Amino acid sequence: MTPAQLAEALRAALTAAVDDGTFALAPADVPATVHLERPRQREHGDWATNVALQLGKKAGMNPRAFAEELARRLGATDGIAAVEIAGPGFLNIRLDAAAAGELARSVVVAGTDYGHGESLAGVNINLEFVSANPTGPLHIGGVRWAAVGDSLARVLQAAGASVTREYYFNDHGAQIDRFARSLLARAQGRPAPEDGYGGEYITEIADRVIADAAAAGEPDPRTLPDDEATEAFRARGVELMFAEVKQSLHEFGVDFDVYFHEDSLHESGAVDRAVARLRELGHIFEADGATWLRTTDFGDDKDRVIIKSDGQAAYIAGDIAYYLDKRERGFDRVFIMLGADHHGYVGRMMAVCAAFGDIPHVNLELLIGQLVNLVKDGQPVRMSKRAGTVVTMEDLVDAVGVDAARYALSRSSADSQIDLDLDLLAKATNENPVFYVQYAHARTVNVARNAGDAGVRREDGFDASLLDHETEAVLLGQIAELPRIVAQAADLREPHRVARYLEELAGAYHKWYDQRRVTPFGDEEVSDVHRTRLWLNDATRQVLANGLGLLGVSAPERM
Repeated sequence: MTPAQLAEALRAALTAAVDDGTFALAPADVPATVHLERPRQREHGDWATNVALQLGKKAGMNPRAFAEELARRLGATDGIAAVEIAGPGFLNIRLDAAAAGELARSVVVAGTDYGHGESLAGVNINLEFVSANPTGPLHIGGVRWAAVGDSLARVLQAAGASVTREYYFNDHGAQIDRFARSLLARAQGRPAPEDGYGGEYITEIADRVIADAAAAGEPDPRTLPDDEATEAFRARGVELMFAEVKQSLHEFGVDFDVYFHEDSLHESGAVDRAVARLRELGHIFEADGATWLRTTDFGDDKDRVIIKSDGQAAYIAGDIAYYLDKRERGFDRVFIMLGADHHGYVGRMMAVCAAFGDIPHVNLELLIGQLVNLVKDGQPVRMSKRAGTVVTMEDLVDAVGVDAARYALSRSSADSQIDLDLDLLAKATNENPVFYVQYAHARTVNVARNAGDAGVRREDGFDASLLDHETEAVLLGQIAELPRIVAQAADLREPHRVARYLEELAGAYHKWYDQRRVTPFGDEEVSDVHRTRLWLNDATRQVLANGLGLLGVSAPERM
């Protein structure tokens, strides 16, 4: 019996009690899905629910009396061994071994679909993450968003949503000008401007711009007038830098569906259209020669200038136009992942969302991430040899590899600051969380391989009642949790829950492996015990692979 089947049995018992008048509730009061959770203590049963506490008083009953009636009805359901009442009305449900063990076969049959749900079915989401300025290699903060953002996209898709990964290409504004001047200065042998960019990569990009011009038969950009030279280095330099960023992300397992250019908002007239729309809605006013958005009407701490007195668009104007553009492209929800220095951005953008008639924190969600500190040999890693001032994606991947980097960055809540120990992440030991989980998967593959060599084949038999050992009950319970974990991770936008779940699952598997054999020992004959355990082994393998896939981490077959 899967958790979904048990939840449906609970719902059926509730509905029957409502229909016959035992519970004075309306049919609409019966929840579409009854929430189940694993008891903290195994002796309390396989599953628990507080549905009697939720509905008892509404039905005019003491919650415990409500629970007793529900327990009586549920106890007659096939596969349920016992239903006990705890405290003021909690139901603790114990499945018989056969019903619990059936989950192993269900998971193997479901394959890669196991864990997927429909809680977000029909929801069209635009998820914007990374969006680093194309003025240098991705620094460690952007790398965290690459890992977390891509994992979140996978989790949301597993919950049924349609997700578009979008990268906002910041190719408009002062930072690009500083980048161009830095390239030109380096090409001409001059120091970088005081507000410019340093690092070896500036030399590499500048040399490429010069070489590309020569290969195309164009004049050496260093010999052009300053304005033309700066433009030449800006246009080609940004193109080269962004191509490098895209390649680095691709090698990190992150690809975007849309690369949106900030410049296009200004060139296409999108900013003017957004201002006109807000003016129609009555939220625009003029003062001091500037055009303002009255965001204080929607909870912001002050009104915002969107067109300055010199006629130039303020920075927020692009953000306003970009949000409207996403909504007009048909996205129900817009998620934007931002760095730790963007807390002040939340209030004004939620006001913008409301000004367009949308619902803040529903149509628009801003996810704020915190800093990452790298440690090696007990000391902070402060800068990159190539970038000069920051630690880059390449530095992290070179040190520990893609899998360890992605897993480590995804396994903690994004709103918490983390310290990554590079020495730990490079270890092939159980101290390293990603190794611990990947090793569990490799072990399941090896067990299946050895079982096949010994003549143990799943298709020759399955008897769920034989999965009656304590370690099997615990392992099955962990396997059953994946759909709930995925739905919860999607609902809370917290993919780290998948990683922590996988570590618990791996621990349960290792304990089971230590106590139950899948292959016959000595002269022992192959029996349904071995075959049934192979089903459980392979179900664990599938769940580990599915979970690692949600994090964009490989599931190796040998380690």
